[in-house]
Amino acid sequence: MASNTKPLTLYSHAGGPNPWKVAIILNALSIPYENKLMDFPDLKKAPFEAINPNGRVPALEDPNTNTTVWESGACIDYLLETYDTSNTLHAKSGPQTWAQKSWSHFQTSGQGPYYGQRAWFVLYAPEKIELCLNRYSDEIKRVLGVIDRHLKSSGQKFLTGNEASYADLMFVPWHWLLLQKPFINGEEFPKEFQSSFPTAWEWHKRLSGIDAVEKAREARNQAMSKGH
Repeated sequence: MASNTKPLTLYSHAGGPNPWKVAIILNALSIPYENKLMDFPDLKKAPFEAINPNGRVPALEDPNTNTTVWESGACIDYLLETYDTSNTLHAKSGPQTWAQKSWSHFQTSGQGPYYGQRAWFVLYAPEKIELCLNRYSDEIKRVLGVIDRHLKSSGQKFLTGNEASYADLMFVPWHWLLLQKPFINGEEFPKEFQSSFPTAWEWHKRLSGIDAVEKAREARNQAMSKGH
């Protein structure tokens, strides 16, 4: 990374996993950035809606290129294309490129929405609807099953090989909601994760030990302790 790179601004929130996906990639690529923690009411009004019309985090501003990006997948794609010139986190071309894209799309279209809906019904819904709670709990298990079976059959340490890519890292923050308070799938689910999906569990542990992940998790825990 060039020494004259100006810090990027990551608009974030402590509780939501999606901004921390972007933070992990920023950390892994040693890109300087400011993590600007937002309050939920400020997301649905000016001036933030000029940055992200959808009124959600994350959003990313890069003063080095005068670029603004929103949606976590798009932010990560931007960082890879702009800053991962040595292909540290993504394959340059060929079948592995498309395997990584497939898993990244599965994360944004499968894991994120299902885990997120479970979180909403557990944490915020005024009425606890058993049908909805069961639906999204089952989907969490289905997603973990997909990963577990793939890793078992491939014999790989990570989703597309024996080195972690951005596609692996994108899954990590949503698993924090399973393994840390508020335990969106129940306090006993961490044990079920280990026993029912052991290969996926070992994969998650390997990812959790990566410096970029540890740094993001620590920053999130600090932000949550301060009430952001």
